Amino acid sequence: MPDTSRTGSRIRPTVRPVPGTPVTGTFPAPEEARPDEVTLWWLGQAGFALRHRDRLILIDPYLSDTLAEKYRGKLFPHRRMHPAPVAPEAIRGVTAVLCTHGHTDHMDPGTIRALLPHNDPRFIVPRAERARALERGVPATRLTGTNAGERVELDGDITVEPVPAAHEHLEHDANGDHRFLGYVLTIGGLRVYHSGDCVPYEGQPELLRALGADLALLPVNGRDAYRTDNGVPGNFTVREAAELCEAAGIPHLLCHHFGLFDFNTVDPDHAREELRRRATAPSWTVPRVGHAYVLTPGDTTAKEIR
Repeated sequence: MPDTSRTGSRIRPTVRPVPGTPVTGTFPAPEEARPDEVTLWWLGQAGFALRHRDRLILIDPYLSDTLAEKYRGKLFPHRRMHPAPVAPEAIRGVTAVLCTHGHTDHMDPGTIRALLPHNDPRFIVPRAERARALERGVPATRLTGTNAGERVELDGDITVEPVPAAHEHLEHDANGDHRFLGYVLTIGGLRVYHSGDCVPYEGQPELLRALGADLALLPVNGRDAYRTDNGVPGNFTVREAAELCEAAGIPHLLCHHFGLFDFNTVDPDHAREELRRRATAPSWTVPRVGHAYVLTPGDTTAKEIR
């Protein structure tokens, strides 16, 4: 049955999958998508592409094997469990690239350098990580550093509002700027919250409720002492992600940050089952890598997408 309930004061958006739509470097919207709708692709890990008309936004794209090369022979070798859904050198027409923090699977030099010969995007990064972004190949002329509480205007009606992220703690540089950010991206009438790598922190639900996100892209690979003690800080559990959406009045949860590295993942079927069991859960999507999802704001026919 259609789910016509509201979470908080916001109407749930529709998030509908489009099977059989292969991802290509131009990220064309599916034929059935209306011009006013936004198409989203999960690129694996925390990476996403969002298309609205002629604007293409990438968030935290990790499309290389930089980490496998860096950690070969180490405790966590970072070998991919699936190939990149698209080669970064094949991508065209990128308006902006948003990096939430400086970890390589979110600010990847392999992806950045492969994008630049055929794209001239604006890069939005935490101001605290500006030097790292330059080291990884971002041109100074295309780089915008930002911090929580600010607002960045992009092409047309697209805006980016940074918020703090805790990976696993809120961290600042010597100037007081946050090292880890999330972004509330306004695109095509939708307000999409990408938390970056994050765990719950005090005041987070109230902050997000005030910002009025329609859709939350949250990492659900969890955390434990073994990973943290070996240099792998964690993220929300599935339960914590659902609880944040409930507390913040965010109508739809889309899970990510699983399935790429075998030491840092969760079983997506277990995630789906946990979300089905929740009596008060928001509508939700556990996506598939490289698949297209069409987003419609303010629709009252949202269903859970398995």
